[in-house]
Amino acid sequence: MARTPSGAFGILPRRLDCAAALAPGILTYETESGDEVFLAVDEGVLVKVGMDVLISVRQAIGGIDLGQLQEAVTREFLNLNDEEKNVRSVLTRMEGGFISRILDIEHGQ
Repeated sequence: MARTPSGAFGILPRRLDCAAALAPGILTYETESGDEVFLAVDEGVLVKVGMDVLISVRQAIGGIDLGQLQEAVTREFLNLNDEEKNVRSVLTRMEGGFISRILDIEHGQ
């Protein structure tokens, strides 16, 4: 499960290709062996093409329990000053537009 500025969503098999700007939060995914993994992530981008899901974030914290991850999100990623928030907002919009154009080119549109 991933979190965007508009809310959280999951990716199931056969989902259409997509790109999404990620918001700070807990990213959950399942490994091929069925293990569930939790990561605290900063803002970034998620791209799903075919069976591949690629994620790029500025910072990620893993390897600690879920409660500590939520504290890390609050401490490390959500306490930004206004200037940092504005810069990140602009960069997120630029990244989202860039990814959308790449997907359009891949699909011949």
